Amino acid sequence: MDGHETWLSECAKMGYEPEARLYAEGTRTSQDAANQLGCDVAHIAKSIVFAGRDGAVVVITSGANRVERKRKLKRLLGYKPSMTDAEYILENTGYAPGGVPPFGHLRPCVVLMDEDLMQYDLVWGAGGTAQTVFPITPEDLSPYRAPQ
Repeated sequence: MDGHETWLSECAKMGYEPEARLYAEGTRTSQDAANQLGCDVAHIAKSIVFAGRDGAVVVITSGANRVERKRKLKRLLGYKPSMTDAEYILENTGYAPGGVPPFGHLRPCVVLMDEDLMQYDLVWGAGGTAQTVFPITPEDLSPYRAPQ
């Protein structure tokens, strides 16, 4: 089962039916996804994975933003999470880099959502692989940001 099929299975368990799209050219980076979709990079809800004290910390942020580990994450979490590598990301979320969805992780993760995404009517998240994305409103995305 590939990452997209795994994610669809996790979505079904939650009762969520995404309208995923497949792009053979890939949507690995936020800019790649924006180019494929014909939207501004700010409308991409990218998932950045850090190593937390008790597992992965997934930050869902606008494709136009950078995540400030030292200031913002340290203030929110009480500590500065560590950078990760591809092996850690796959082991702790169930998905490879470039395809980590904002929810439906295979292990418990702390999920934080960038409030900047709330200004858009629609955002696009990864659907389990670097070739799949799905549309979701920020309001519908926000319930999934709580720790799982």
